[in-house]
Amino acid sequence: MSDRQLILCHRDDVPEGAARGFLPLPDAPRNVIVVKRNGQLYGYMDSCPHYRGGTPMAWRKDAYLNGEGTHLACHAHGALFNIETGACVSGPCLGRKLTRVPLSEALDGFISVPAQVAGRSEQEG
Repeated sequence: MSDRQLILCHRDDVPEGAARGFLPLPDAPRNVIVVKRNGQLYGYMDSCPHYRGGTPMAWRKDAYLNGEGTHLACHAHGALFNIETGACVSGPCLGRKLTRVPLSEALDGFISVPAQVAGRSEQEG
């Protein structure tokens, strides 16, 4: 397994209380969602676990949160997910989780992900 990391974004690219999607490589099949809550960054694959193969969660660019900004939301299915754990708390995939993506932060604030994340195309638990 490779230790190679891909730079995804800078910490400042994601405002507090927001979520943004970033492609780890230009030809990657899915975005990685990065959420900043209380200064902490969380990463997940942009893939709702409701269907095998996953469904992109945003209905428009970077629209990953519900209206109140309290949960990640799949706008295709209405599912809501806990930001800290990725667990579905409401909707058709209740009890399942988003695929967590480990984020690494360098001293200069750049956020990277393991290179193998770029090849993930379906929900992997």
